[in-house]
Amino acid sequence: QVQLVESGGGLVQAGGSLRLSCAASGRTFTYNMGWFRQAPGKEREFVAGISWSGAARYYADSVNGRFTISRDNAKNTVFLQMSSLKPEDTAVYYCATAYRMGSRESNEYDNWGQGTQVTVSS
Repeated sequence: QVQLVESGGGLVQAGGSLRLSCAASGRTFTYNMGWFRQAPGKEREFVAGISWSGAARYYADSVNGRFTISRDNAKNTVFLQMSSLKPEDTAVYYCATAYRMGSRESNEYDNWGQGTQVTVSS
C-alpha cells in the first residue's frame, strides 16, 4: 500500500495561481497518478493524470491549458500547478493512484489522500 498526503491548498483570488503537492510514502512510487476534485453538492471529477514516468499527461477539458501536472519520483511527489484560477475551480482536491494510464473514472483509482481545500474568490 501507498499513503498519499495532499498539501498546498488555500484561498486565492480569481486569476491567481496555486501549486498543490501530493507526497507518497510506503511502497515504491511507480504508479500512474491522478488529481480529482469535489465541490460541495457535486460528484468527484477528474482533473489531470500522469504516467509513472511522467512522459504522458492528460487533462480534463475544463482545466486544459491552465493546469499542469508533473512529478518528481526522486521525492515521491506529484504536483498540480494551477493558474488562471476561476471561482468554479473551488473544491477539495485529491490525489490517487491509477489502475491504468488514461483513466478518468474515480472507481479506477485507489489510495486516496485526505484532500486539500482550494477556494477561489471572485
